[in-house]
Amino acid sequence: MGVSRRRFLERSIQGGFGVAAGVYGLSAGTKAAAASEKVVVGVMGVGGRGTFLTTEFASRPDVEIAYICDVDSRKFREAVKVVEDKKGKAPQTIGDFRRILDDKNVDAMVCATPDHWHGLATVMACQAGKDIYVEKPASHNIWEGRKMVEAARKYNRVVQVGMQNRSSTYGGSARDLIQAGKMGRVHLARVYNMLNRTPVDSPDSTPPPELDWNMWLGPGPLRPYNPKYFQRVFWDFNGGMMTDDGVHQLDLARRVLGISYPKSAHHTGGKLHFTDLAETPDTTIATYEYDGLTLVFEQTVWTAYMQKTPDSIRESMSQFPDWYPFNATRIEIYGDNGMMILGRQGGGWQLFDESRRQVATDKQRHSEMQAAHVENFISCIRSRQRPNADIEHGHISAAICHMANISYRLGNRKLEFDASTETFVNDPEANHLLKRPYHAPWEVPENV
Repeated sequence: MGVSRRRFLERSIQGGFGVAAGVYGLSAGTKAAAASEKVVVGVMGVGGRGTFLTTEFASRPDVEIAYICDVDSRKFREAVKVVEDKKGKAPQTIGDFRRILDDKNVDAMVCATPDHWHGLATVMACQAGKDIYVEKPASHNIWEGRKMVEAARKYNRVVQVGMQNRSSTYGGSARDLIQAGKMGRVHLARVYNMLNRTPVDSPDSTPPPELDWNMWLGPGPLRPYNPKYFQRVFWDFNGGMMTDDGVHQLDLARRVLGISYPKSAHHTGGKLHFTDLAETPDTTIATYEYDGLTLVFEQTVWTAYMQKTPDSIRESMSQFPDWYPFNATRIEIYGDNGMMILGRQGGGWQLFDESRRQVATDKQRHSEMQAAHVENFISCIRSRQRPNADIEHGHISAAICHMANISYRLGNRKLEFDASTETFVNDPEANHLLKRPYHAPWEVPENV
């Protein structure tokens, strides 16, 4: 049987859980993008991911890139060239994103900064009447994530988180299949993120003249310049590889399983391999309890022999990953009538029945999924609907990562979680880690 004959679900772009956002509330002087007008965008942060997103947005005839912003002027050249090649003219280059927010002609901002900037940039964009596409993870901490949701709702803003699997057609078909009971009852899901990183060991030094180090630190604590902080393994600025990469798989698992917050989170593992300066664990098994379901997340950052799905397979409509034993980013979902293996960002899914026969599949090209996520954001700017990866989804998926990290930071103890208050049950020490201190002028306010 060919792949197409095994498929029993029609493919269609899934709208997530989007609903109408209501009347479009505008800050004074901020315009809405009419269907006949180009959406004017500023990009904040043009490292590797930011430059990729600049390419995606600039490739659209209905988008104008007005600003390229970064605290390191060395990054301007490549991003500006992208815009010039696509649009025939160069955008303005700036070092302070507030210039984007102050420009009444700008409709939306793309935020592809390090994690510690995501929350404040999103809140400030909403307050300025801008829609925002913010990269994953949505937040640096759980409290901050809730403030992002509150700001989006208060100012009626479209906030799309860069969790592109939310715009995948096969993520939607997997969700529909599971929710229809085709696998029976699902009691176990295993999420893998098996990676490799380099040791972190560098001394404090003087920042290069092209880098505004104080602006890079922003809402994070004041620290002397050290390139080690770019490696995303320090609590002051991020949550390690779990929030930097594993959140993609956890969010996809949440989407297809239809689950929100767990009742509890428990991290085991720690720094078992590296003896370097990194603070985040290099070996993680995080267990989350739901009613009738256990979700397990497993991660290493020292397994060079484990590999993400190659681009050639991500871009194929017929070839699935070789899941065992070396695929680094697979999700296994176990029902009492069958098992699904699911891969992020173009990996697709395969369903096997009790006799271990493949009975259904679905897939989508990675590039199509990426473009669909940007398309969904632009479409929602015009329609005022909530996007596929609305900030509420992004907040919850990031919070699940933060829960495991808090468990680790408190000695790998099990934490009970109250979803109604987004706090830990009878645990002041854990609740202290729901939030971080801020300093003027880079403060996320209590009342956004």
